[in-house]
Amino acid sequence: MKVQQLTVPSRNIGFDIVDRTVDNDTAKEVKVIALIKGEEQYVFLYSDANRAETLRLLGRYASNPELSFSWYDAAVLSQKIRQESLQKTRESQRSESAGFPLTEPAA
Repeated sequence: MKVQQLTVPSRNIGFDIVDRTVDNDTAKEVKVIALIKGEEQYVFLYSDANRAETLRLLGRYASNPELSFSWYDAAVLSQKIRQESLQKTRESQRSESAGFPLTEPAA
């Protein structure tokens, strides 16, 4: 099993993601996560706005007996998606706190 994860601006893949709730460049990012199992390839495109829907889709794929996509596959991909989200949140918090010192300067 090989898992690949990638984030690209949506303009590079030929379509736009519309997210009315967020007005910044992250709303236009498309995340790509792919699972390659032998000859089969499962490729998921998602944005911050539809992350939860993508996680539910992984569960639906895992519960489909006609697919070779297993619950283990769903768990691995879900973990990757959540880790990416947590990392992005931490980076955002670090950049916000960098502009505002947490302690008072010595007088």
